[in-house]
Amino acid sequence: MKAQLVDTRKGTRCRVLEAGSGAPLVFLHSAGGLLRDNPFLDRLAQHYHVFAPEWPGYGESTGEELLEDMLDFALHGWDLVDALGLRQPHLVGHSMGGMIAAEMACLAPREVGKLALVAPAGLWMDEHPIPDIFAALPYQLAELLFHDPQAGQQLLTGGADLSDMEALKEFYLGTQRRLTMAGKILFPIPNRRLSKRLYRLTAETLLVWGTGDRLIVPAYAARWKGLIPGARVELVDAAGHMLPYEQPEAFARALTGFLG
Repeated sequence: MKAQLVDTRKGTRCRVLEAGSGAPLVFLHSAGGLLRDNPFLDRLAQHYHVFAPEWPGYGESTGEELLEDMLDFALHGWDLVDALGLRQPHLVGHSMGGMIAAEMACLAPREVGKLALVAPAGLWMDEHPIPDIFAALPYQLAELLFHDPQAGQQLLTGGADLSDMEALKEFYLGTQRRLTMAGKILFPIPNRRLSKRLYRLTAETLLVWGTGDRLIVPAYAARWKGLIPGARVELVDAAGHMLPYEQPEAFARALTGFLG
């Protein structure tokens, strides 16, 4: 995928990965950001014109000081869509990105093609509390996020040897920058009363969940489905919270079957 830096009217500058042709699809990443390899984006780019922006505070993207709350994040998403010159793109959001995509679709329901939410954050169920990722150590993150924690650890670190102090320092500092940004809307719990706004959704919506998700358990899929009129749910086996990375082919197949 090629990368470009895109400036918004707000003053943020974001790195955007782009590939493919066809209907525009904007992928919004999770609190962990895009990883070194994102094979599911390559698969989606075989069918759609894919845009995958990195939020301010992630990678080369800047302007994180300009985004303070959930409304800022959602408007920033639309500012990026405008800066890219897109009209009615499909929105696909993973975890934190799913929360933002849903907020975007509530703000401007007629500006969305179709909406796919992948294990989205944004709701809270007392009977299924979401673990605090901000307090988790690196090895604990892999256990929370992946069906296969050992393989997940390699994905999270890009294969870096965390027994090497310099590699550990680089990984830790990068993680802290990303989580500091994500904490603006996810800490202490990922509940910004989104449930009160979901009635505004008019886009056809698919919810995709890994059956082995230990961070936001599949019980949340039923809660989302009950709040979004006409929403569909698709479960993916042998996948945890990071299902786009663990099962890229199944993930892309679910989306292409839905988006057409």
